Amino acid sequence: MIPRLERTQKIEVLLGTVGTILIVVALFIYILNERIRIDASQAEILATQLNDAMTLYAENCSVCHGIAGEGISSIPALDNDGLRSMTPGDFTRIIAEGRYNTAMPAWSQSNGGSLSDYQVSELVALVQFGNWQTTQDRVVNLGLAPLVPFTTDPDPALLEAVALLPDGATLQAAITIYAGKCVACHGADGLGSSIAPALNDVLVREKTVDELTRIITYGNSGTLMAGWDGILLSDEIASMVSLIQRWDEVPVGVIPAPDVPVPVTAESLALGANLYSSNCTRCHGPEGQGTQRAPALNIQSFLTTVPDPAIQQIITLGIPGTSMPVWGDRMTDSEIQAIVGFIRQWEPTAPEVAVPVRIGGGGPPWMSNNTTTTNVPTVNPNATPQAGNNSGSQGTGVATHQPGSDAGGGQGGPPWQQTASTQTTSWWQILDWRILALITGALAISITLILLGYTSLKRPTRDREE
Repeated sequence: MIPRLERTQKIEVLLGTVGTILIVVALFIYILNERIRIDASQAEILATQLNDAMTLYAENCSVCHGIAGEGISSIPALDNDGLRSMTPGDFTRIIAEGRYNTAMPAWSQSNGGSLSDYQVSELVALVQFGNWQTTQDRVVNLGLAPLVPFTTDPDPALLEAVALLPDGATLQAAITIYAGKCVACHGADGLGSSIAPALNDVLVREKTVDELTRIITYGNSGTLMAGWDGILLSDEIASMVSLIQRWDEVPVGVIPAPDVPVPVTAESLALGANLYSSNCTRCHGPEGQGTQRAPALNIQSFLTTVPDPAIQQIITLGIPGTSMPVWGDRMTDSEIQAIVGFIRQWEPTAPEVAVPVRIGGGGPPWMSNNTTTTNVPTVNPNATPQAGNNSGSQGTGVATHQPGSDAGGGQGGPPWQQTASTQTTSWWQILDWRILALITGALAISITLILLGYTSLKRPTRDREE
């Protein structure tokens, strides 16, 4: 009986030792992998922050800093290495408190703004670790792309005509400056835009030289007008003042609206296709080939000569004296932009000569006669859904650079600095092997303790029998 007891005790000791070793090894490996677990958790948190921040950026920041952080006119770009390398604390202070004597307002609620401290931190994360191409797509899909002219070139013939005016050289210099730096906000020919007032206006011309000089030099508090001191020389500012006061002498069209293409995404193209099918096929044909009611849109002569802003204006305001109605009171700006982007994607395959179709009846497309097919228009598979789809564009307001060398943006660094959009979870990751090792070790120790207890209860009986 003694050898049997010793054998049982050896088995119990062995089981206890194995269980203890398993627990120690599992704990040791768990500690070694704790950094990986923390990085994965931080990556998940960052991905959530970036997702929220892209919407915040579209709603609050894109109108000044552009759809992809490229900056508009004098407003600085956010897609730059200097901001990505700035300490989070300093960058948070800029967004929260604004910048004195510039167009940058205070955004935190504690400083009178509209964003919480957490939302400010999300925007900091977006600028320093975000993906600007993904942000651009979010801005476009929300219909918040700021369609303002970025830069343009003065009309050469009209610019030569300006030289014949008194002190024409000064006006020429000012027109060139305006076309490169001011048209983004104040519009073609100084007629204003959705974000800045007209400068080519009687009331503005009545302002004194000193007042206009002060506004251009130091900006206008409470507006998007930033100070140009340090950017323009004093004689350049003086020439701008002269242009503003003499704008009624400048020929109309000397500073034309530039060709800034409508930015598109796969989602906006699909929306544009549906809207075109529902509202435009009746007159322009299911594939833009034209009908007896309206001219063709899917034709080289139209697509190569009419820029996107002009198409948007035609759809929004209609064409008086024709059957083209006003759509601006029936559609949102984002819906009209989606239609413009859909029409533009025909350009690579547009024919030189269109063959109009005949569509009978006056009802919707599904009530048309059998002389044509009015299926939902298809999206051109050769068209790449990206901003700047118009090959003839002169605009420079679309940035396609993605910060960093990886898909998640940023400047490298630990995993928590990258987005978690490409991470996948397998069943074996959910059923953590370290947990299984701990459970196995615990079961082994539990069995050992049970056997020890059972052996201690049996031992007195065995001793009496012996």
